[in-house]
Amino acid sequence: MLKKTKVDDETATGQAGIKKKSKVPGVMITQFMEELPEGKTTPDFTRKPIALTIQEGKFAYFKAIVVGDPTPTVTWSRANGEIIFHTDVCQQKYDPASNEHTLEFPKVAPEDADTYKCYATNEYGRAVCTVILNVIEVGFSKTKELQKIQGEDATEFRKRLKTRNPDGTREEKTMDANEKVWEILLSAEKKDYERICAEYGITDFRGMLKKLTEMKKEREEEIAQFISHIRTLKPVEVKDDDCATIELDMDLLDSGSKIFLYKDGVMVPFSKEEGEGMKHNLKQVGKKYVFTIKNLSKDDAGLYSVDVEGVNVFSTDFKVPEVDFAVKIQEVKAEEREDALFQCVLTAPMNEINWYGKSALLTNNEKHEIIVSEDKLIHKLIVRDCLPLDGGIYAAVAGIKSCNAWLVVEVEKDPAKKGKKAARKTTIAGAGNDEELLRIAKEQQERYQKEMEEKAQLAKKAQEEKELAAAAVRAKQKAEAEAKAAAKAEAKAAAKAKRAAAGKDGAVRKTKKKVAGAGADGASGATGGVVGVGAGSAAGGAAGATGGAAGATGGAAGATGGGSAAGSLAGAAGGGAGGAGGVGGRDGSGAAGGAGGNEGGDVEGDSEVESDEDSFEDSDEDIEGEGGGAKGREGAKEGGEKGGVGGEGEEGGEKGEGGEKGGERRKRARAAPLVPDTVIDPGVHFHAGLSDCKAIIGEAAELECKVSSEECVGIWYKDGAEIQASESLTISKEGCFHRLKIHKVTEENAGKYKFEADGRKTEAEIAVEDPPRFDKEELEAFKAPVTIKKGHKATYKLSYIGREPIKVQWYLEGEELSSEGNINIETSDGTSRLLMMKLQHKDSGEIKIKLKNVFGTIEAVSQLNVLDKPTPPMGPLEIVEASSSVIDFKWRPPKDSGGCKIQNYILERQQVGRNTWKKVGPIGPEAKYRDSDVDHGRRYCYRIRVETEMGISEMMETEDIQAGTKAYPAPPSAPKVASAFKDCINLTWSPPADTGGTSILGYNLEKRKKGSNLWGQVNPPNEIIRGKGFAVKDVVEGMEYEFRVSAINDSGAGEFSTPSEFVFARDPKKPPGKVLDLKVTDSTYTTLSLSWNKPKDIKGEEDEAKGYFVEIRPAENTDWDRCNSNAITMTTYTVKGMKSMAMYWVRVIATNDGGEGVPQELDNYILAMPPPVRPRFTDAKIKSFMIVRAGNSARFTINFEASPWPEVTWLKDGVPVSKKVTISNAEGTSQLLIPSAERSDTGIYTIIVKNIVGQETISIEIRVTDEPKPPGPVDLDENVPGTVTISWTASPDEKRDDRLHYMVTKRDSVKRSWNTIADRIFNNKFTACNIMPGREYQFRVYAKNDMGSSKPSESAKWLIPAKKRKIHCEDARVQSL
Repeated sequence: MLKKTKVDDETATGQAGIKKKSKVPGVMITQFMEELPEGKTTPDFTRKPIALTIQEGKFAYFKAIVVGDPTPTVTWSRANGEIIFHTDVCQQKYDPASNEHTLEFPKVAPEDADTYKCYATNEYGRAVCTVILNVIEVGFSKTKELQKIQGEDATEFRKRLKTRNPDGTREEKTMDANEKVWEILLSAEKKDYERICAEYGITDFRGMLKKLTEMKKEREEEIAQFISHIRTLKPVEVKDDDCATIELDMDLLDSGSKIFLYKDGVMVPFSKEEGEGMKHNLKQVGKKYVFTIKNLSKDDAGLYSVDVEGVNVFSTDFKVPEVDFAVKIQEVKAEEREDALFQCVLTAPMNEINWYGKSALLTNNEKHEIIVSEDKLIHKLIVRDCLPLDGGIYAAVAGIKSCNAWLVVEVEKDPAKKGKKAARKTTIAGAGNDEELLRIAKEQQERYQKEMEEKAQLAKKAQEEKELAAAAVRAKQKAEAEAKAAAKAEAKAAAKAKRAAAGKDGAVRKTKKKVAGAGADGASGATGGVVGVGAGSAAGGAAGATGGAAGATGGAAGATGGGSAAGSLAGAAGGGAGGAGGVGGRDGSGAAGGAGGNEGGDVEGDSEVESDEDSFEDSDEDIEGEGGGAKGREGAKEGGEKGGVGGEGEEGGEKGEGGEKGGERRKRARAAPLVPDTVIDPGVHFHAGLSDCKAIIGEAAELECKVSSEECVGIWYKDGAEIQASESLTISKEGCFHRLKIHKVTEENAGKYKFEADGRKTEAEIAVEDPPRFDKEELEAFKAPVTIKKGHKATYKLSYIGREPIKVQWYLEGEELSSEGNINIETSDGTSRLLMMKLQHKDSGEIKIKLKNVFGTIEAVSQLNVLDKPTPPMGPLEIVEASSSVIDFKWRPPKDSGGCKIQNYILERQQVGRNTWKKVGPIGPEAKYRDSDVDHGRRYCYRIRVETEMGISEMMETEDIQAGTKAYPAPPSAPKVASAFKDCINLTWSPPADTGGTSILGYNLEKRKKGSNLWGQVNPPNEIIRGKGFAVKDVVEGMEYEFRVSAINDSGAGEFSTPSEFVFARDPKKPPGKVLDLKVTDSTYTTLSLSWNKPKDIKGEEDEAKGYFVEIRPAENTDWDRCNSNAITMTTYTVKGMKSMAMYWVRVIATNDGGEGVPQELDNYILAMPPPVRPRFTDAKIKSFMIVRAGNSARFTINFEASPWPEVTWLKDGVPVSKKVTISNAEGTSQLLIPSAERSDTGIYTIIVKNIVGQETISIEIRVTDEPKPPGPVDLDENVPGTVTISWTASPDEKRDDRLHYMVTKRDSVKRSWNTIADRIFNNKFTACNIMPGREYQFRVYAKNDMGSSKPSESAKWLIPAKKRKIHCEDARVQSL
């Protein structure tokens, strides 16, 4: 089953998760913080919801009362599924008077039965309780049957939706409305269900939900075959760059699954590359898929569906409203801390448009405020408190139309305010043209209403034509039915008359009906019941037929049938056609009959009518007509008769002269065909209906609507009760406009208001709010800046009104203030006071009070200026003039003037060398001074202080200034050679950066020959050079010169510049030719060494080269890159920084004073790599065999050299090594590592080193083994005298180690040491020779391999007894001894 990713609610900051019980049983509280602030509490229930068992169809509700500070937010959930909030299903309400939160079910249904949870949450905790709703099902339910049928329809419809081609694509056909609505609902959010159902005419909301649930479950099962998770399904969103996007995140089980895009059921081709120029594009970033529709137009509207392998994943309806911008947003220039306003006018009303700031979607918040006018035509965006970061492009998007403009934020340029936060401004940039916008909006509204009226007239005309056609068809069918009924009635009447005459009454019951008719103005129509039922019969030849026809005609008004037989005859005798209509009681079973006469004549007649008691005879007597009221009257007129109408137990018509009473109620009846209501156009409709509004207590509120007729009179209602004008309420009418105005809104004025005129009505709701508000007079006084002296106190006080609780906050320069230190905040009922004591100048800034309650937020701003002594003036000193007779200088104002205006600067002067200071006196507020009382050559020092109303600052002492000092200019730049000829050299230079305080008068130019120490002036001494260039003509052809220049001001000539480069006095040279023998001398992976020879010197065509440039070009590029910025004189160069194994083209360009020559390229491209070298191994001795103990690591390293970089491959027994083997390759070396060797790793390992030149291989045998286990038991056997055959059971390691062998040792009773008698035995048997009788032997067998020997297996002792000999003599001798 596919699972949608759910995002859980974020945990509150600092949440501790402390569980505690409430005083109310069954309530669990979670506290988010370990310690709560003073006065704050977690939510709790004082009344929790009570479990409920109720009959279906009844009104059910849960009630809860919660407490907590701050006020908790109450939400509801259910265990199975989610709660659908809809007026017909479930509603959540809150009563502020009783503080009750309710969850209501208007008509509870069995599917509402569940376990519900109620949550109360604030920032400090959450309380939760559980309640159960049981629903008792009663009897047969039409709704259930309808849902059952709809469920079957849903299955069939789902099958139709799943009709696919073999490749997974849909059938090429346009979707109908029924298919569209269900595909939209499958992907829509629950909050949009009601809107979609209303749009497509779905009235059974509960049935829709059940059908949709089944379809969703089936679709999730299908999606799970291709997708593991799907989330973030974003419908079509129009961007500000003339494109729309559809976004979804999904994890495909198979990344190769096919994705299809459809529009109204027709496949849409799309590209996966943005640059291909197709209209539709798919971009995938990780798991995110973004479909883009470019170059939007009206044709792009439709239902877009995304399918994966033939399964619908997501659908969204893209609607393109017919709207454009009548007035587009304009560029706004705002100062820092000022508000900026963008506004536009649409050609058609829209509830909202999208605003973008620097390509990001904007919403209503403290920074951005979005405003829509009442007529939905003027849309505004206010950017609050503009800062430099807020500057950029802002855009408005309405439907598929967009417009954008710049917001330019002008930063404060005053250097004195630099680095300090600017004061908040109350002005709005971009405002001022409201009247023009209103005029345009009014024009657009009139044009829009005119278009709507034209469309309504066309629709009405089409509807009338449709109704006329339907009426013609019905009339034709009705005439046919009447003719048929008349013929049938005539035949049956004749048959009955014949049976009556013959006296055949059988087993029939006779019922007498007395029928009286009068030709008066009898009212036809029902007065006693909702549904009228009339019955009658026609009998007696032509009169009966006429009566039957009249009855059929009257059936259109609610009664069908004819008069009785006698009545028919009487009617015929009276010269009129009889017709009767009847209206039954509320149960629909009443019957009435009547007969018409001519000229008011009264005719009475009795008749016996036969009716079968057990059978239901298909005759005109059995036909009942339904109708009532006006329709009965119309039917009577159509029949040309005026007769009495009655129901069961009721009188006949109002003015019937002959009608006495209605007939008896019939036992069984059949309904006649219904005649549709005649559509009566009231002639009045609304051009503009009422709009919901929010009203503030104490202020005025107005509701207005516009109807199509000025003569129309309407009635106003509030909450269903009619309201009249009063002192507090005015009802007015002005042309087509009807207005209701409440002069001073109170809480009692909240509710639903309705205006009804000529059967048409419009509704709106007035929501009464009580946001915090300031007293206007006090607010004006508060806004006035407050100026005080340092050390004093400042008090701010404001009164306010609004619904409690109101949160009051004070701010200084954006930082919230609290009662501590020198700040005291007092808040009482409706008043807040801020007291700031012992203020310093740094406390100056913006004072702001902010009030907030559940209805909104309001702010007020003031300015606090704390006056203090100014800081000293600022340097550095700027000397304007320092001549022999005057010293003129400037300085910078103080960084902080203490909040006061500068009144004076106070100067003192001291002549350097003296101890006294002379007071120059106040000089005014300008930061400059011109001292003319000076002596030439003397040096002076000045002290400067600032004077304001708060006092005098500390002093600033200047550096020494000399009167009449000669300030020479700095050297100019070194002269540059613009051009050189044999008789003239043109030079240019730049003026000096330091002019010595005065303007530059001119320049002196000098020259010097190469090798000489003497400089000669070029220009005459009394003729200075005025410009910044000079043509030197006093030169000798072929000589080399250098030049220098000095600047001249009022003080004289300054120092000379650095000399220029040497230049020959000769005509310009010709560019050199191509370099010769360009070749590559060496190369690596990152460098390339080149060499070449100088180009030939051909007189008059190619001159000698003075330098060279080297250029390279990667093979994939077309641009050449110069390796050396300055020309080199050497004929070799090494290019560095190349990409390894990259392909390059290389060329060299020779250059001289005449320019650059023709480039010389290498014939072929160059690869960035060393010269090719065939791989070879560089180790002097390489092991070919290695033994490794099992469990140890095996490491083998091979060194080699090769160029280019080779491909290194390791094989084990001819196949690639396993994954457990680690191969590490580095430059010139490769290492094989087996981390924990096993016996299975034994084998021949081969390394192959291969490049484009060749390859080299080498192999090594690695044997992984361990000390062998000892052999089995050892047996001894003597097959040949003097020998012993030793046999033993093989060691368990013999099968795993082909190099395992055995060693045998022995010892005897004479020689006690063990001696090896055999080694490297590869079987399990050995024969030992030279076994001497009489000696005791013992043998040991060892298993051996490359790692060593095992423990021995020891045999039993072996003894061959010696043969017996006779030694009698010897025995006798022994005895004698």
